[in-house]
Amino acid sequence: MREFIIQKNDCHQRVDKFLGKAVKGLPKSLMYKYIRLKRIKVNGKRCEISTILQEGDRLSLYINDEFFSSPQNPESSFLKAPTALRIVYEDENILLIDKPPGLVVHEDNRQLADSLIDRVKHYLYEKGEYSPDDELSFAPALCNRIDRNTGGIVIAAKNAESLRIINEKIQQREIKKYYLCLNEGKVIPQSAELHYYLKKDAASNKVSIQEQPLDGYKEIVTFYRVIASDGKHSLTEVELATGRTHQIRAQMAYIGFPLVGDTKYGAKEKHKYHALYSYKLRFDFKTDAGILNYLKGKIFEVPDIWFAKEINTEEKGTSDR
Repeated sequence: MREFIIQKNDCHQRVDKFLGKAVKGLPKSLMYKYIRLKRIKVNGKRCEISTILQEGDRLSLYINDEFFSSPQNPESSFLKAPTALRIVYEDENILLIDKPPGLVVHEDNRQLADSLIDRVKHYLYEKGEYSPDDELSFAPALCNRIDRNTGGIVIAAKNAESLRIINEKIQQREIKKYYLCLNEGKVIPQSAELHYYLKKDAASNKVSIQEQPLDGYKEIVTFYRVIASDGKHSLTEVELATGRTHQIRAQMAYIGFPLVGDTKYGAKEKHKYHALYSYKLRFDFKTDAGILNYLKGKIFEVPDIWFAKEINTEEKGTSDR
C-alpha cells in the first residue's frame, strides 16, 4: 500500500488526472477498476473517478508495488538544456519569456535536448523554485505556444493555480496577444477585420483559406493595422480573435501581402525566419483572476524586433480598430 498527501500543486484536480501523472506505471483501465473496487481511497473512504482532491487529502492506493517501479521517462532530462532565457517579466507565479525564433517550445519528433519548456524547468531548478523530487503531479508548464520559427512572448506558470487561471483567461480571451509582422507590399486598407475559414493539412503542415464555411474548415478572425509603410514593405500590428495554426501567415498571404521570408505562403523575399513576432501581451481581465488579480491591466512588450528597423518609414499608419 502507498499513500500520497495532496500538496498545494496537486489539489483541485480529479483523482484520475492526478494518478495519471503521479503513478505513470498504472494503466488507466486498472486505475478505473481499482477505484470501483475501493482499492483507491481518499481519506480512508471510497472515491469516484470525478472526486476532486483538496490540499491535505490522504490518497491511499492498495495496489502492487510494480506499478510504482515501472520504467518512466527521466524526470531530470531538462538538466541537459541550457538555462539561457530572455525574461520579459517574472514573479512568484509566472514567467514571461521572449522565445527566440528557431527554438521549439516543446520537444518535437526529433527529440532535441533543448526546448523552451526544458530551459524554463532548468532555470527554475537552479533558482530552487522547482524540484521534480518534491512534486507529485505538477511541473512548470507553458500556457501558450509559438511556432518554432516565430519569436515572441510565451507565458510559463510556476504553480498549478497559476496554470489553471492563465489557461482559463486565454480561453475566455481575457489575455490579448499582439503580433508584429513585416509584409511584402503596401498593405491596403490600413486597418481591417479579416474573417475567413481555415483548414490544416497535417501532411504538408500547411493551411488553406476559404471565404465561405466548408466542411473541415474552422472560422478565423484577425484584426490588423498598418504601423508604417515605405511602399515596398509594411510593418503591421495584428491581434488574433481566434488562434489557429498559421492563421496570420495564411490570412495575410491570402489578401496579397505575405510575410517577408514566408516562402511557404508565397513570399518572394527569402529570410532565415519569417517576419512574425508575438511582441506584446495585455492582461485584460474582465472577471476574477484569483492569485493573479495583480496582473489586471498590465501590458508587457518586447522592444527591438529584428525586422522592425528594416523598413524606411515614409507613411505612418494611424488607423485604430
